[in-house]
Amino acid sequence: MESKMLYQQKKQAQLDEWKAKIDLLEAKASHLSADVQLQMNDHIKILKRKTAEAEEKLSVAKNAGEDAWGSIKEGIDSVWGSLKSSFEDFAAKIK
Repeated sequence: MESKMLYQQKKQAQLDEWKAKIDLLEAKASHLSADVQLQMNDHIKILKRKTAEAEEKLSVAKNAGEDAWGSIKEGIDSVWGSLKSSFEDFAAKIK
């Protein structure tokens, strides 16, 4: 079974990667037409909101005791799944 620390490190690395992707999307959006920028910005806001939620869950996990770890991990996995799905949906729309 994966250790709590290793799990958190992996999730933090993924979160950092997603934040970098959001920054790239914002940079790309700034060079597009106003209509496309508005659409992209709506999606980017959703990604940022979900990223902040994921960051909050990860922060809670870092301070959680072993007794609460199982339920917290389930919450993190749920948020991560939602965030990953949002990235995939957005990627499909901008292709």
